[in-house]
Amino acid sequence: MPIFGVGLHIIVALFFAVHAIRSGRELYWLLILFMFPLLGSVVYFFAIFLPEFKSTYRVQKNFNKVAHVAINSLDPGRELRAAKAAFDFTPTAQNQWRYADALLAADRVGEAVQQFELCLQGPFANDLEIQFAAARAQLRFNQPEKALQLLEAIRTANHSFRAEAVTLLLAQIYAGQGKIQDAKLEFEHAVDRFGSVEARAEYAIWAAQQGDMETAHHLFNELEQLKKHWNKTSYNQYIPLMNRLESMLGRTVKQ
Repeated sequence: MPIFGVGLHIIVALFFAVHAIRSGRELYWLLILFMFPLLGSVVYFFAIFLPEFKSTYRVQKNFNKVAHVAINSLDPGRELRAAKAAFDFTPTAQNQWRYADALLAADRVGEAVQQFELCLQGPFANDLEIQFAAARAQLRFNQPEKALQLLEAIRTANHSFRAEAVTLLLAQIYAGQGKIQDAKLEFEHAVDRFGSVEARAEYAIWAAQQGDMETAHHLFNELEQLKKHWNKTSYNQYIPLMNRLESMLGRTVKQ
């Protein structure tokens, strides 16, 4: 057993040594790996290999997202056709869920609601992801009461599930129903707990609509400070939301 253990350490060290050479790492890593096979391998794994692996994974994941967006922009109905074909061929609950999502993305909200309602009658009736997606569809279909029931059921079942998104949707529903205090509490909770750009911006937009310009401007100033640290991806992601807020405040977004 000790011989096998030493052999395994050396094999691992050789693996990382090959990785170091192929990735153009400094030669001192080879000395570390061969002089201290076990400790050197552990250090190399956490210092070099793992961060590089995560970075590669993120790049691949982002590339897949970009490719997906590009394909859909060239052929907007592609996912809907694929989802419908999959559901027609194999009408499983999973494929029905995919079809409902595709309908909602295609702005065929009424049909999406019908499919989600059928999903909630099947084996995924208690699935929180489906309940959340169904709540979003119901809200877009001008059925806030049904959306509210679904969101309250989600919060009761698991208070931490998509906590920020659920909170913001509840705030928007209460706002639409004229429940000012309830909406305010949910918006404040979202900002205090999560402090995200979306939470601040949505709260600021609602506050401006209510005539609470002090709160709106305070949140806007916080967002302006955060914007200084955005990279290009973050800027592109949040600029539509900022445009909405700036429009409410009568300002112009600096491009």
